[in-house]
Amino acid sequence: MRAFPVQLPSGVRYWTVVDDDLAVVPEADAFLRHVRFGRDQAELTTHTYAGHIALYLRWCIRTGRDWRVAAEELGLFIVWLKFGSKMATGIERPVGSGLVYPGPGAEAVRAPARIRNVLTGVRQFLLHGITTKTVPSSVMAQLYEVAESWDLPEQARGEELTGYRMRPRHRVQVPRKKGERATDREIVELFLACRTARDRFIVLLLGRAGLRPGGAAGLRREDMHFMPDSTPLGCPKRGSHLHTLRRDNPNGAWAKRQPTAAPGRWKPVDRLVVLAYDQYVMERMALPHGPGSDFVLVNLFAEPLGAPMTADSITELFGRLSKRAGLSRNVTPRMLRRAAGSNLADAGGGQDEIAALLDHSRLSSAEPYLTPAPDRLRDAVDAVPTPREFTGGAR
Repeated sequence: MRAFPVQLPSGVRYWTVVDDDLAVVPEADAFLRHVRFGRDQAELTTHTYAGHIALYLRWCIRTGRDWRVAAEELGLFIVWLKFGSKMATGIERPVGSGLVYPGPGAEAVRAPARIRNVLTGVRQFLLHGITTKTVPSSVMAQLYEVAESWDLPEQARGEELTGYRMRPRHRVQVPRKKGERATDREIVELFLACRTARDRFIVLLLGRAGLRPGGAAGLRREDMHFMPDSTPLGCPKRGSHLHTLRRDNPNGAWAKRQPTAAPGRWKPVDRLVVLAYDQYVMERMALPHGPGSDFVLVNLFAEPLGAPMTADSITELFGRLSKRAGLSRNVTPRMLRRAAGSNLADAGGGQDEIAALLDHSRLSSAEPYLTPAPDRLRDAVDAVPTPREFTGGAR
């Protein structure tokens, strides 16, 4: 069992699962086509789910289980994922039975977060099978159990089942990591380490506007409305802004959130981003391969010249910039995105405004990005009055 890419005659791509004879697994293919076209999710999402399903089906085959009803023993699947080596869990059939026998002190092969993601993909696959009646409905009880909802917000508890909710029966404890943000100093150092106007524009685009790499790589020139009035372009939004549209792009870039109103999600940008874009356009148009592509971000000095950049190439760029700037850590695009959200909060932006500017569908999704700057924490402590102030004494 393995994940396998599929390209339709229209050019749209998704990933499926094939067996050892390269025959498509019908149930997995039906689910992945539903994810890609029914849910309108990205090709990358089907790639991830296909990998999860392939692991699950591989485990079922090598341990003699029927995948339709093996959910009752997902605990053993977790052990297989956690301690199974590449030889035991990989595509090639392992020598022996394929079972995993972890001994005392055995080191985990996969991290808890990775295992949790695999379980999520398997549950989604089996739930789709229950809906399409290729999986018995009794499997639902193997996947979920009724639990108390005391830890949920009051608004999420509902009325009919107050005090109870459904939760996965098999779970993995994942240590909660504190979201790290890039400091303003680090962003400046990254900016100064850039050797091209394009790279400087990318740093500001992610650090000031909070775009994801996929959203930035999918921008087209028609999306850049960097003028005081865009009504001649048929856009009623005023001031400099850009639009993020969900498209099937040849570079695999994908806007994470579906636009809710024409002409698409829009994001105001400041003067620094506009100036950086103007310098980048001048640099790009001076090259013979610059004007050809409609994509905003293209390869200027690396092959294939003139081709649109990918989300992965943007991530790799920040790795190179971090080393070139001599930073003590690798500053990632996600850290710049958190910095954008934190700077909005430091400037007095509300959670609703931050969620809208970062393209979140729920207010709670903005919370991980609200990492306050250390200076703001110090100012908050210093702003608390002391008892002497109430008695008229010196502070």
